[in-house]
Amino acid sequence: MKRTWTIIGVHDVPRSFQWYQSLFGQASRAPAHSDFGQLLDSDGTVLLCLHEWAVENHPSLMNPEDGTPGNGLLLFFRVDDYGVALRRARALVPQLAEEPHVNPNTRTKEFSLLDPDGYYVTISALSRTERAAVAKQRPNKRLQPTKARASVRQLVAKRPRTASKKQIPISDTKQK
Repeated sequence: MKRTWTIIGVHDVPRSFQWYQSLFGQASRAPAHSDFGQLLDSDGTVLLCLHEWAVENHPSLMNPEDGTPGNGLLLFFRVDDYGVALRRARALVPQLAEEPHVNPNTRTKEFSLLDPDGYYVTISALSRTERAAVAKQRPNKRLQPTKARASVRQLVAKRPRTASKKQIPISDTKQK
């Protein structure tokens, strides 16, 4: 198995989608459908899927009243921008479910909060070793590529090649 797609039942996919985008510091965009959305990492990895209750007859997503949302489920996300994620989380909720602390098992900082549907969400920092490994994979680069940087690369790649090395500025081509 390469990846799992964690899917949670929610009452309002667009609202929850926006909430998680804010938590993860992602640009605001609408989910693919009003009843289903995938939150993706910058490399296209699915972080979390949101599915409206009672759509498409999935047995475990038929009725939120059949169980407490989040009972037996912990949404646990490792982030490379822990301090920024904590500030975003504090802006989203009036009170954290668990204040920042060091987890004695992972030896990393973490905090927890409840999402709009009552799911328990824990945000954990990467360990020093993990951060160093990520930095080695991409020396002299930020941990996650930005869309702006990708857009510049795409524009440069698409730019037509000219036969002449000398470029004439647009202002010099006007008739006098």
